[in-house]
Amino acid sequence: MSEQDPLDGNGPAARVAEADVADAAGAGVGGGRDGVLVTEDHGAVRVLRMNRPRKLNALNTELTAALLDALRAADADEAVRAVVLTGAGRAFCAGADLSEFAGLTPADQDAVVRRADLTTRTQMLPQRLAKPIVSAVRGPAMGGGAGLAIGCDMVVAATDTVFGYPELRHSLVPAIVMTGLQRHLGRKLAFELISTGRMLDADELARHGLANRVVEPGDELAAALEIAAGWAAVDPRAMAAAKGLFYRVADLPFDEAMRAGGDVNAIMRGFRGAGA
Repeated sequence: MSEQDPLDGNGPAARVAEADVADAAGAGVGGGRDGVLVTEDHGAVRVLRMNRPRKLNALNTELTAALLDALRAADADEAVRAVVLTGAGRAFCAGADLSEFAGLTPADQDAVVRRADLTTRTQMLPQRLAKPIVSAVRGPAMGGGAGLAIGCDMVVAATDTVFGYPELRHSLVPAIVMTGLQRHLGRKLAFELISTGRMLDADELARHGLANRVVEPGDELAAALEIAAGWAAVDPRAMAAAKGLFYRVADLPFDEAMRAGGDVNAIMRGFRGAGA
């Protein structure tokens, strides 16, 4: 594997200065400076920051499990109304931490299945949350990191974002993230990304509808917090109903989708301040 490869989290881009690490860890209510995942509360908005900057926030088992638990905790916390997902340092997430793959072999099939199940549940969870979630992305967002970024309800991308699925170059298959990619893009472009490893920049992400906003590097968190603060001002019951219906109707035939909308229309009459 090349030292330049962003997927392994060991290349030059991973050599983040100590100042970057300290600045990225930050401080906030309910948060701290240690651990693979930092939690910060900004009023009713919870920021989850993947915190392995020297590995480009590559997803090892510890970080993946911490992220799964933190997303569940945010969804269960009545004080939290919106979530921001971001990464410490100069990357969002370089994908799977390949250094763990040496132990994930057919010789220990139980470990392979457990890791696949953990990854699947974590990748699925953002769209299953009742709370809305926006990703604040800069630098590499690769493989599982790309899946997490576009799995959020909205995406803010810095102009230095590099997005892609390079797994086949390492004789791997982007299996768990493939569903989300295909549902967000047309099939031809989605297949191009997984089969050739071509990367998308921030402008292409916006052009293909994968990024809602493009900002300068360093501004992505502020832009994501602005979006999340707007969500937090909405009645949480209405937001949860709207998000749930949004993803539900995507998988339903037209008639069933319209009936589901009618059901929610009737329920929303009980929400304070509901419109016509």
